Amino acid sequence: QVQLVESGGGLVPAGGSLRLSCAASTRTFSMYTMGWFRQAPGKERDFVAAINWNGGSTHYADSVKGRFTISRENAENTIYLQMNSLKSEDTAVYYCNAGGSYSSGSFVRGDYWGKGTLVTVSS
Repeated sequence: QVQLVESGGGLVPAGGSLRLSCAASTRTFSMYTMGWFRQAPGKERDFVAAINWNGGSTHYADSVKGRFTISRENAENTIYLQMNSLKSEDTAVYYCNAGGSYSSGSFVRGDYWGKGTLVTVSS
């Protein structure tokens, strides 16, 4: 069982930056591919970014490429999402995901989710 806790959300003006964190409670954290998803009000939960076990491979949704950066620190059981040049359409609850995989151009979400952290971008 993997427990995930997100933090770092908040209210930010358009063009601003935020860094989200996701702390995992598992001794096997370094084995997991990790991902970030987001869900805006009334919409489905969408893929944002993913990172493999050692940080050597990352993937991003087209909508955030060049603006968001995913990273991980295995010694701290933590992943991060640095979000720059934020837009109003980035407003959503951001969720951390563990145990997924990236294959054939798409990310298959894993079984473990955090409760999410709200990011609100004011225009």
